[in-house]
Amino acid sequence: MIVHRTALLPLPAAHLYDIIEAAENYPRFLPWCAGARIVYRDDTVVSADLQVKWGGMNFEMRTRNPKRRPEYMAIHLERGPFRRFEGEWLLTLLSPDACKVAFKLDYDFDSGLMTRVAGPVFKRLTDTMVEAFIQHALATPVVAAPAVVAPAVAPAIEVRPIEAGEKAAPPATQPVAADTTPAADVNVADAAAAPETPAVEPPTPPPTEAPPEAPAAPPPA
Repeated sequence: MIVHRTALLPLPAAHLYDIIEAAENYPRFLPWCAGARIVYRDDTVVSADLQVKWGGMNFEMRTRNPKRRPEYMAIHLERGPFRRFEGEWLLTLLSPDACKVAFKLDYDFDSGLMTRVAGPVFKRLTDTMVEAFIQHALATPVVAAPAVVAPAVAPAIEVRPIEAGEKAAPPATQPVAADTTPAADVNVADAAAAPETPAVEPPTPPPTEAPPEAPAAPPPA
């Protein structure tokens, strides 16, 4: 049996993709899914166990689905009452808030009894499955993408030629922390305002007096 459905949605492709990929949430909005458990998940594949219970059907199956967010997820059967069970979800981005979804599924039960008993019911489920995903996606709030913060830009430095007679400004330096060591009590303002003290010349020594002359000898008699 082959199922092929397409639809256009006024939703981001990533929003619908995340709903399709989250198999653990299927019981919330797919009435035929009685239980779901994630077996393994990473950035490239997700594997899940699903319990199908509807209209006389009651069986379990496991799928292992290669994926590529937000545009593609394949469906491969690992365990279940099927001879063949292969499919894919393909999402095409039309705009930031719109996408196209295409679903394909090719399956066949592994026994004639299952085909007669469960075949008609399972076909109705697969025919309406895309609609169920779309309705749930429309009812689920879209999570806004995180804002991208632009890196800080250093302020532009104006470069201009130096005019004639103008001195070049000294290069900018990093501010230097103030020296908190106590200094001597010097009032810089008073020192700058005080008049200069003239240099003191050494005193000129007094002139040396000549020794008194000896009295003249009396003339001989």
